[in-house]
Amino acid sequence: MSTATTLSSPRRGDTHLWSRTLIPTTREAPADAETPSHILLSRAGFIRKVAAGVYDYLPLAWRTLKKVSNIIREEMDAAGASELFMPVFVPMEFYNETKRHEAYGPLLFQVEDRKGNKAALGPTHEETITELVKGSITSYKQLPLNLYQIQTKFRDEARPRAGLLRCREFIMKDAYSFHLEVEGKGGLNEAYDAMYRAYVNSFKRCGLDFTVVEAESGPIGGSASHEFMVNCDSGEDTILKCPSSGYAANVEKCEIGARPAPSKGYFVGDPSGPLEEVHTPNCPGIEDVCKLLKVKPQHMLKSVLFKVNSTPDQLDKYGQEYILAVVRGDHDVNEGKVKALSQCTDISLADPAEAIKAGFAIGFVSPRAAVGKKGVLLLVDRDAALSFDDAAGKSKFWVTGGDKKDYHVKHFNWQRDLGKDPLGANAQGDNKGGLRGGDNYLIVGDVRNALAGDPSPRAAGSTLVAARGIEVGHIFKLGTKYSDAMGLSVLDHDQKKRSVIMGCYGIGVSRTMAACVEMSHDADGIIWPAPIAPYHVLITLMKPDNADHMALATKLSAELASAGADVLIDDRDERPGVKFKDADLIGIPIRLTIGDKALAENAVEFKARKTPGKGELVAITAATQRCLAALA
Repeated sequence: MSTATTLSSPRRGDTHLWSRTLIPTTREAPADAETPSHILLSRAGFIRKVAAGVYDYLPLAWRTLKKVSNIIREEMDAAGASELFMPVFVPMEFYNETKRHEAYGPLLFQVEDRKGNKAALGPTHEETITELVKGSITSYKQLPLNLYQIQTKFRDEARPRAGLLRCREFIMKDAYSFHLEVEGKGGLNEAYDAMYRAYVNSFKRCGLDFTVVEAESGPIGGSASHEFMVNCDSGEDTILKCPSSGYAANVEKCEIGARPAPSKGYFVGDPSGPLEEVHTPNCPGIEDVCKLLKVKPQHMLKSVLFKVNSTPDQLDKYGQEYILAVVRGDHDVNEGKVKALSQCTDISLADPAEAIKAGFAIGFVSPRAAVGKKGVLLLVDRDAALSFDDAAGKSKFWVTGGDKKDYHVKHFNWQRDLGKDPLGANAQGDNKGGLRGGDNYLIVGDVRNALAGDPSPRAAGSTLVAARGIEVGHIFKLGTKYSDAMGLSVLDHDQKKRSVIMGCYGIGVSRTMAACVEMSHDADGIIWPAPIAPYHVLITLMKPDNADHMALATKLSAELASAGADVLIDDRDERPGVKFKDADLIGIPIRLTIGDKALAENAVEFKARKTPGKGELVAITAATQRCLAALA
């Protein structure tokens, strides 16, 4: 699919009069608007709030959304996918099979009809598409298959904000692929790679500056996963990149390169002082404790308790029921890394009441809470597993919970307080990059979120740098999660039933529009990339009641439209200053101004929105070609 030009399709452009469409520009933004996209899309008359997190898409917005959708549609079709349309209404029995309603929790907006049948407004449609394909195919000969739709979705966000970036109702493209194999022709990997290319093409054609990052799968599930992030300083997500190798990942997924091993080994070193218990009432968080004890967060140990959700007969080979993850106080525990290091894929933060009954002083837990407790696995991040500070050349000073309410301890020491040799004599590395103790209750490894300045996992000697972005697309390798849960299987070459392997691929269409504004605006308004601008050219009439001026505008718009450009003629009876401010606000790529001074020189004023300063005079006979060249 071509990505080189804006006016690549052999279509006639649209021409509309400003006075005959709805563009309610305003000088003031809504009181709750804080992000650039929310402020500008509201002020420019693109969106209007209906309810919390629910918006009208006015004519300008709808034109942009259709252009984004059509680009995506062309790339999906070129990649071999077929479009369909499913209802937003999803019967709850579908979710009962996959249990995904539990993962979504209150984000899933549930309804009940007059007969008592329960359903949800679909946030995505894995269950619906799986049920559809389950009733439609029976043989491997009908695979591979890739189906997609562009449709309204709903997630009941507790605190919708930032306009279209964190709303409840939104427009999304979701696609689902079905395969018998992972590798080879027709396999999941082939489709995944095709979707990756289609997404790159789509976002390039939309004119976006974006980065592809490795990502976690979240509540949808699956294995391999990539996010497509629009680069902008106001982005809500942190991206970590290696400038040497090009590696990029979000915080939840980012790996950390090799960290220098401590000179004396993990946990080895004398105490910094005798263990001292300190009363710390009304200190619910790390910052409160640090303030009270006058210590820095990097000298705290943060212990986070997870519950293994598997039934007793499904626990992994080490039999853990709880996982206690320990990081430095200035670091955050990474749940995905906890899963990888523990080899337990189904975990959640422990319920406080249940954990207290099991003997954990929630809020005041220390690593000692894992000692002697059957079924508790202790995971310690490499930066926290130190008893000697190589940089300072002295024993490491640690403060941690006191394992009873309202108490912490100072001078915690791993060897003294967990046992002479916490890892044990038979400690050995495992295939997840950790160092597992000989008695299998303790592992040292990568447990925390990566940070800017950490070693790159892809280039020795390089460090990670941070950037900000907005997620607009996400692709997953789902495997058989949904087909197993819902009984989607086919007969293979040997006439044996096999679960169908799936992939899932989403793009936030309305979110893409908003992310583009976050990426491309200035103090005066939006600056649309030409491919998704609602119109390509705005013709501004200084005297809309002058028949000669209107005739010229009509002539130029016809020439532009015949070449595929969309044209908006500002024929309002308004002062020039109002028209110019509105032109900058709505962000049409090119403005042609027709006025007496320019016409006296057989010219019109040409102004590109992205170019600061005043416009330039262009001969009337050259105006159309000048616009088309600027749009190419």
